[in-house]
Amino acid sequence: MNKLKRYKSTSIVIAAVGLSLGAVSLVSGLELKPTLSIPDDKGSWTTGDLHTHTTQSDDSRTTQTLDYLLDKSLDTYKLDWMILSNHLRSSRLDKNGNVLPKPVPFAYAMETIEIPHVKDLQAGGTYADKMIISGAEWDMPTHDHVNVVMLDNEATLEASTRGAKEFQYLFTTLAESTFDPVDVAAWKNRNGTKRPNTTGADALAAFSWLKTNYPTTSFATINHPSRNPNKYTIQNLRQMNDLAPDIVFMIEGMVGNQMEPDRGGYTSAYIDANLPNRTYGGTDAIVAKVGGMWDALLGEGRHVWNIANSDSHFKIDAASNSSGYYPGEYSKNYVWMPDSSKGTATGFISSLREGRMFGVYGDLIDALDFRVVGSSGTAFMGQEIKVGAGEKVKFTIRFKSPALNNYLKPVDGNTLANMKPVVNHVDLIVGDVTAKASPDSAAYNVATNASTRVLKRYTAADWKVGKDGFASITVQLVANKNQYFRLRGTNLAVDTPGLSFNGEPLADQKTWVLNSQGGVDNNGRVNAINDRNYSSLWFYSNPVFVSVN
Repeated sequence: MNKLKRYKSTSIVIAAVGLSLGAVSLVSGLELKPTLSIPDDKGSWTTGDLHTHTTQSDDSRTTQTLDYLLDKSLDTYKLDWMILSNHLRSSRLDKNGNVLPKPVPFAYAMETIEIPHVKDLQAGGTYADKMIISGAEWDMPTHDHVNVVMLDNEATLEASTRGAKEFQYLFTTLAESTFDPVDVAAWKNRNGTKRPNTTGADALAAFSWLKTNYPTTSFATINHPSRNPNKYTIQNLRQMNDLAPDIVFMIEGMVGNQMEPDRGGYTSAYIDANLPNRTYGGTDAIVAKVGGMWDALLGEGRHVWNIANSDSHFKIDAASNSSGYYPGEYSKNYVWMPDSSKGTATGFISSLREGRMFGVYGDLIDALDFRVVGSSGTAFMGQEIKVGAGEKVKFTIRFKSPALNNYLKPVDGNTLANMKPVVNHVDLIVGDVTAKASPDSAAYNVATNASTRVLKRYTAADWKVGKDGFASITVQLVANKNQYFRLRGTNLAVDTPGLSFNGEPLADQKTWVLNSQGGVDNNGRVNAINDRNYSSLWFYSNPVFVSVN
């Protein structure tokens, strides 16, 4: 029996693709050599998690201390970087789960507890080679949760606690009396007495505040966007991205809390009206539905990226409640970071903004090379390539799966289930790109992209596996209009009862296990949830835009 090993994928991802339809044909005899770096850029692929919690979040557990989370994320599961994103509420516990003399606004706890401890660890050599950044999860007025990160300057990765405290005061409903009176006086002098924390307009005001005060060193992620009905319309998402495109550019499509009975914690009633508020193969409907909201945004040429996070609060507690996997255990973000900008605030944020990344569940793949080559050069995920009308362009899909993933059986043990993830098929998805909709037009409220479709579905019959373990597909397309291309892959057969139909993921159902007396078998339930998750694995790439001159 194999014990859980501490390992990290060292493979790499390369990016991108796409072009407008025309003749589609597999090009035989083109086997690419293993690519371990991008030829026009020196850098490496990194793995990380943008959404994690410790005891300083009110819905975490006292066992998930800061040290515990860091050890699981960076040591056990070998992430290269992570965002600490405790709730921007009131903290009553310290980093070790001990009760504070009195609760404090989290931004103050970030400043006095979280950041100093991380600094001490890194100064002492622990995690010295890791990026650990403090952010916060904000209860956005009228909508849902958003992770907000503000860094002090373009050089350092240190969070701006000055900014976090002012942001929490202005844009949350925490009582004014909980903040330092000296700070409050300064904020009122600077901003007036109004605290914009109740309306949709106030939510936009917060993004304007970030744009004014941290234009190059802040970003915000839209977390579990469809978890609750009517929290986000396509108009909301367009408004946020229009207002601050360099700040609001990531949607947590591959959501965390995968160990909950309702996958992702999407607990709305299981009725047809709430189908848009379900996960599909663990992925939010915004991203999972072909031709849905994400495709509507991409179809306007918007640089809005999908990300995968753990939303880790705790895995399984003493009462057999379950929430999510540890960072890096089940979901991973792969992000390309150039050597020239590593370790700087602008370098890290630029890597995110550029969209050279993909998300994956259960280590279905640990390397992806997705690129398009035309007469003007090579484009990767998140990029645009310009080609001539009628030009033949070539793109390559190369991917590799690890020998084993982190599937534990039982889920609360330390023994691997010896599962080798295997890709059943990969979909090449294409959609047309048109001009951005005007805010005063009817199109601004359209939440679909009718042009988006699965252009081609590839199976093992279509790819070749080289000695390096990479499966490779090379395709030629004729470019004749502006389009974007993205990839989606899964271990599921095209039709898997209860999980997929005609290649599309089905809405995830609640997972329960009953005992002989008709009550909930908690041990059986958590293992059934784990089995459910590892039986339905997916990856999603970000798109490449192809523009025709």
